[in-house]
This record gives sequence, structure tokens and C-alpha cells, in this order.
Amino acid sequence: MVPPQSREEQSRSGSLSQPGPRRLPIGKLLVALALLIGIAAFFAFDVGRYLTLSALKANKEALRSYTDSHYATTVVVFIAAYCVQTALSLPGAAIFTLTGGFLFGTALGTAYVNGGATSGAVLAFLTARYLLRDGVERRFGEKLDAIQRGFSRNAFNYLLTLRLIPLFPFFLVNLAAGLTRISLSTYTVATAIGIIPASIVYANAGSQLGRIESLKDIVSPGVLGAFALLGLLALVPVAYQRLKRR
Repeated sequence: MVPPQSREEQSRSGSLSQPGPRRLPIGKLLVALALLIGIAAFFAFDVGRYLTLSALKANKEALRSYTDSHYATTVVVFIAAYCVQTALSLPGAAIFTLTGGFLFGTALGTAYVNGGATSGAVLAFLTARYLLRDGVERRFGEKLDAIQRGFSRNAFNYLLTLRLIPLFPFFLVNLAAGLTRISLSTYTVATAIGIIPASIVYANAGSQLGRIESLKDIVSPGVLGAFALLGLLALVPVAYQRLKRR
């Protein structure tokens, strides 16, 4: 016969069985801390003053001379810096792309920009998924389930549209995509393809840096309209499938 527990033992066992407050895993804390340190360092050291059109023009001779003498190093540093800028969602993407076109030409500049921007976007996507998606699904899982399933069916086309139309901020798309169930491979391919048109436009402008007086001079309403048209064309297969099902 098992002896009855004392009141003290019952209260102790009851308190042990109750779940305590949910704690953020140490891995997530470290990732969040690294993000905060990177963003804080950017603003503390005023790195943004170097990411302006006037700063690029003022240092163009020095940048060109260094690139000519240390081409491979410049390429590696450029791609790595673009990756960090995108991963941390920092300002300066347009200047980075102009710099790529100025230093490496339109074709190679576009390729290096694509490598840096895509790799940075993947890091931002994985970070958002690691830090936020579980919490969002726990809290809003049932409400978002239909949206998640609808997005997953045509994830590539939807994401390609968001990348092609410049109305949607790049960093917000990275964050929002990380909260969905889109696969990493689909996200990577759609991002790499979707940023090519804008990269070509800015890299080509960078190769003719002397003619640019303002960033507004680069993208005309006609170019924006072309981007929007490309984005809408990416949705044609989705619309066709829906009509076919009906």
C-alpha cells in the first residue's frame, strides 16, 4: 500500500509538474545578439556616410586603382560586404550595386551583385525562420494555415513577382518569406532570378557613373513599368491554374 503524500510533498510535485515560462533557446539568443551588434555597429560607426552617391564619386579613383591592383580581393570583399548588408537589412543596396557596375562592368557587376544579394537574402530568410516562425505558427497557426497552403502551392511565382516589382521592400520580403513554409531551394532560385533585372539596370548605371547626378536618374517610370509587367507575367501561370480548376 502506497502511503499518502504529505501536503508539502504534494505542493512540491504539483509545482514541478506545472510548465514554467517559455525560455528562448540559447542559440536564438546568440543569433539575435549578433544581429543587434551588427546593426548597432553600422550606425555607431556611421558606415552609412560611405554608402552615398557623393561618397562613391569622391572615392572612385581610389576604388578603381585598388581594384586594378587587387582584383580578386576586391571581388571577395565586395560580395561579402553586400551579403552582410543584405543579411542585416541595412541601407545601401543601391550604392553597392552601382559600385559593382562601376568597378566590374555591367555583366560581371550584375553577377557579383547577384551572388552577394542572394546569399545575404538567404541568410536573412533563414534567420527569420529560425527566430520567428515557430512563435508565429504557435500563436496564429490556425488562422494562417489557409494562407500558408495557398502560398506554398505557387511559392515560386508569388516570390518571383515580389522580387520583380520594386514596390515591395527587399528586406520585408526576406522576413515575410521566412515565416512561410516555402522551401529554401525555391526561395533561393526565385530570389536569384527575380533580382536580375534591377541589378542590370543599376550595374549599367554604375558603369556610366559620371552621368549620374541622383539615384532618381537611374530608374525611369518606363523602367518601373517594365518591372511591374514582368512581375505580373510571373503570376500568369497561377491565374491559369486557378481558372483551370474552376
